[in-house]
Amino acid sequence: MFSKHQGSRHKTLQASSILALSSFVVFALFLWQGHKGFSLWDEGYLWYGAQRVMLGEVPLRDFMSYDPGRYYWSAVLMGLWGDNGIMALRGAVAFFQVIGLFAGLLLIARSTKNQSFAYLLLAAVTLALWMFPRHKLFDISLSILLIGALVFLVRNPTSMRYFLAGMCIGLVAVFGRNHGVYGVFGSLGVMAWLTIERVDQPGFIRGFMLWAAGVIVGFSPVLLMALLVPGFAMAFWESIRFLFEVKATNLPLPVPWPWMVPFGSASVGEAIRGVLVGLFFIGTIAFGILAIAWVVWQKFRQKPVAPVLVATAFLALPYAHYAYSRADVGHLAQGIFPLLMGCLALLAAQPARIKWPSVFLLGGASLWVMLVLHPGWQCGASKHCVNIEVSGSELNVAPDTASDIHLLRKLADEYAPHGRSFVAVPFWPGAYPLLASKSPMWEIYALFPRNEVFQQLEIERIRAANPGFILIYDLPLDGREELRFRNTHPLIHQYILDNFELVPGSPNPAYQIYKLA
Repeated sequence: MFSKHQGSRHKTLQASSILALSSFVVFALFLWQGHKGFSLWDEGYLWYGAQRVMLGEVPLRDFMSYDPGRYYWSAVLMGLWGDNGIMALRGAVAFFQVIGLFAGLLLIARSTKNQSFAYLLLAAVTLALWMFPRHKLFDISLSILLIGALVFLVRNPTSMRYFLAGMCIGLVAVFGRNHGVYGVFGSLGVMAWLTIERVDQPGFIRGFMLWAAGVIVGFSPVLLMALLVPGFAMAFWESIRFLFEVKATNLPLPVPWPWMVPFGSASVGEAIRGVLVGLFFIGTIAFGILAIAWVVWQKFRQKPVAPVLVATAFLALPYAHYAYSRADVGHLAQGIFPLLMGCLALLAAQPARIKWPSVFLLGGASLWVMLVLHPGWQCGASKHCVNIEVSGSELNVAPDTASDIHLLRKLADEYAPHGRSFVAVPFWPGAYPLLASKSPMWEIYALFPRNEVFQQLEIERIRAANPGFILIYDLPLDGREELRFRNTHPLIHQYILDNFELVPGSPNPAYQIYKLA
């Protein structure tokens, strides 16, 4: 009894110290760059949704959005603080980041006995470097929580744990259905692995049924919304159908393989970074294949395998899909955590002569790749960022961003005073929360081509809102002419040309500004 009590107390103290470390790292990052940078694009997309939920609107039904969980999380915390501004949103996201980092460090710490604080600090810094971009910290934390759910199952695969693991998968899907799908694939792999050379219960079929019941319970908030919130079920189904219509979850980019680096024109530092980025992309695939082969082989030999390695092995390839769906560093960061967690857990159990050089190598490579992308570094290194007020907070942003904010405020003052509506398409959903306005269009981020029926509905919404001005950012995204707004939404574009007048003297040729004719 005394021994069990001591063990329980040690685990509690360990968890408390890791929670303190996680909170400190996130708080330090927030102090460094919480007021740095601002994106009218993706960050604005999240901010708009959080504001609208605070006003009683429903994600997917009332506005284009991610899955509902992240918006209600943000809206609840922002509501408690009595603030719907950008810094309140960043604070809500940072709280979720603490949960993700805490879960990751706890899994690493418990992969071996008596893990040193220095190793956990290095692991924390490495993981934190990859926690980018800021508006995607929900997704990154969810990937870590999925690892934790599968580790929980592998350590002691009882009936209750099958159910609870499934419940975690379902709850993760409330925040992001893609993570739910990745969790399903990872779970199936783990459940199949558990049945190898196993005679005790539950078996695969019973375990799967218990797990599936847990998934339904975990996903019940969305299911209840579909049953009880008028219009949500249709909107949710339409969001799934649209993925099959466009046959993609993202706009693809070429994979930056290490041999594609332009060594002749790039600086030494840029070339090294390019090679490292390519190697990390390769690593997400290689780790998944090799780790699965290893854990399966060890299971057939009835040799013990670290639960973290099992979980990360079966999640690595699903998350590699996300990294490759739009192969830039931002999406790599959201798909790399099974690789990082697996490596850090493996290294934690190695002799010192292997452990320390390897973790410094991994941390150094992560630093080289990721530091230049963080807004704190970008503003500090360039010395060109300027201060501007956004939602009552002073932010330090790039001059181009400040110029865009000034332009939007000037247009609102001249053409849409006293809260009159306006339209900003296709890339600036952040214009609406910036000016505390509701978008006339449901589709606040118009990236993909839409059919005639959808466009006609949007035209009716624009007509009803009677906007004071419309700004079209006429940019061929990724250099693709077919992705200009006039090509993805030709009917809406023609409606604007027929009913609005082009304002001369735009500060940027790509900014087409229209006022009522």
